[in-house]
Amino acid sequence: MLKRIYDWCVQAADKPYALWILAAVAFAESSFFPIPPDVMLAPMSLAQPKRAWLFAAVCTVASVVGGMLGYAIGALLYDSVGHWLISLYGLGGKVEAFRASYAQWGAVIILLKGLTPIPYKLVTITSGFAGYNIWLFVLFSIITRGGRFFIAALVLNRYGDWIRARIEEHLALFVTIFLVVLVLGFIVALRMI
Repeated sequence: MLKRIYDWCVQAADKPYALWILAAVAFAESSFFPIPPDVMLAPMSLAQPKRAWLFAAVCTVASVVGGMLGYAIGALLYDSVGHWLISLYGLGGKVEAFRASYAQWGAVIILLKGLTPIPYKLVTITSGFAGYNIWLFVLFSIITRGGRFFIAALVLNRYGDWIRARIEEHLALFVTIFLVVLVLGFIVALRMI
């Protein structure tokens, strides 16, 4: 099954709809979807290393736009349901302290967490909840998401053939490592909130 999914992603790189699917995954991952776009970005870039830059650009733009949706979810849910939930858990007095610390350290949080395996949707939703400046949020999202995807494009463009051979030889191992990193990212993120 893993081989079929991998092969589909590699073959999809040549299809006209490939960029749309990649954009949809990057958009959704920044706001609500649990799977990062790297699942498609890597195989597609390995299939067409010269287009890795285009794939990274599509991921960046779609991820930032999806991040804006995540920001809106955080901002709107707090105003409608979030305040009630926070009061229910007896954390009403800590909200302003959280917002103050996010106002002070928000840029660092956005920049660092956007590069890590910590799910970016948690950063986007938290930024909206904390009322972080939307324009700074967008700017830092462009920097951090662009950095992440273009670093991947650089590596895949430069070492694509070598990486592809290793992945195809040990696909199950690489998928397992990816899933472990993804789960650890969620665990770390939940412990930090």
